[in-house]
Amino acid sequence: MPRAIVAVEDVNAWEREADVVVVGLGCAGAAAVLEATAAGAEVVALERASGGGGTSANSGGVIYLGGGTAVQRACGFEDSPEEMFKYLMAASGPAPDEAKIRVFSEDSVAHYEWFVRQGVPFKAVFYPHYSGEPPTDDGLVYSGSENAYPFDEIARPAPRGHVPQIPGQAGGLLMQKLLAAVEASGAEIVTDAHCQQLVVDADGAVVGVVVRVDGEMRTIRARGGVVLCAGGFVNNKEMLERHAPELLQCKYRVGTTFDDGSGIRLGMAAGGEAIHMGYGSISLPIVPPKKLQKGILVNGHGVRFINEDAYFGRVGEHAVYRQDGVAYLILDAETFDRPDVEREIAGVGESIAELETELNLPSGSLQSTLELYNRHAEQGNDPLFHKSADWLVPLSHPPYGALDCTTANSLYAVFTLGGLRTSIDGEVLTPDGDAVKGLYAAGRTTSGIAAPGYASGVSIGDGTFFGRRAGAGAARRARA
Repeated sequence: MPRAIVAVEDVNAWEREADVVVVGLGCAGAAAVLEATAAGAEVVALERASGGGGTSANSGGVIYLGGGTAVQRACGFEDSPEEMFKYLMAASGPAPDEAKIRVFSEDSVAHYEWFVRQGVPFKAVFYPHYSGEPPTDDGLVYSGSENAYPFDEIARPAPRGHVPQIPGQAGGLLMQKLLAAVEASGAEIVTDAHCQQLVVDADGAVVGVVVRVDGEMRTIRARGGVVLCAGGFVNNKEMLERHAPELLQCKYRVGTTFDDGSGIRLGMAAGGEAIHMGYGSISLPIVPPKKLQKGILVNGHGVRFINEDAYFGRVGEHAVYRQDGVAYLILDAETFDRPDVEREIAGVGESIAELETELNLPSGSLQSTLELYNRHAEQGNDPLFHKSADWLVPLSHPPYGALDCTTANSLYAVFTLGGLRTSIDGEVLTPDGDAVKGLYAAGRTTSGIAAPGYASGVSIGDGTFFGRRAGAGAARRARA
């Protein structure tokens, strides 16, 4: 790849001009295009693949929205921007972006209505059985740990996972609707187009791009700005080794081949700061069936480390970041069931002591853990992790078994959360907090509100929300 920055004086001629150039046509890029064209801007959208959609099209399609949407109200749930804000601030640690979370929460109902205007359908039925996209076409799920400790004591629980109306994975339908809106917007869409360089003027402002199309390099001037929506870097091994080595142990990378960090590197070359590059969303789905939440998760020392009814993204993050990817789900004869996500049995025993030996845990460790857990579970309490009483039963019916939840032998789904630092209006910021003039970004190319504590739907939620703001900002600049 050539040097990521080229001086405007080295561009002999512009082959195309537009008000706004959007790089990438996943959910964030589509939102940027739609908002920029709605503001009257002339837009060129560059998509590296042969068609738009990106990782969003292959996702479950859950969108994190709240504050009292029509779907929430129809399903009988009370929510407010303040409750949504409190939950996201508590869950999105250790360094939540308060300004972004505030505006995202306050404008979430309006953002839901924007999706409806783009033709995205939502069925106002709540699916109660587990987080993530349901097997039905129901439109609302709990997609985080809102109703689990400690968050149920911090903010009033409400489900905020909004799912387009189609059974199973809904990302395809979501992107079908958004891309149809893009097609109707009047924007020019160029596919098989790899943005290789940003063009900057003498003041460091981004004024255009150099893009490879059909094997040829073309230059496009951006009168208002360039919006980078080129995905994360989960499929760039070198960047993972440098920034987020823990993620390399996870077997399933959520992303396309083009989630290689190219947009992040372009932004950095123009002076933007990349932040939170070690953060990743790490999912360990121990359910369904939900019965398995009655078991306990222990680490390589035979000790519990989390409440098992927490969202599987929180469970996965704790297992990888805090337990070196070693975890076992301990069950007895009454609680055992086969998980929907295939998982090996790591050990069995007629007693906890036998199971402890099978798992090669420290002598007495698992026995002590179970003795303490069972003693309190009999009273309906979990003083260590406060698992809901709905899933709290003593594990006292032999034989005992352990499902293998280690990263070595289990499926952990992962994608990156770090990226370019941006303002609430999508401007790419320098390490000093100044805007790189003419450069905007959204989605997983940025560090948005998504952080450890991730809830399903935050990527599409914040990608589209801040994609819209970035597109609008670039369009305003073109008119200035």
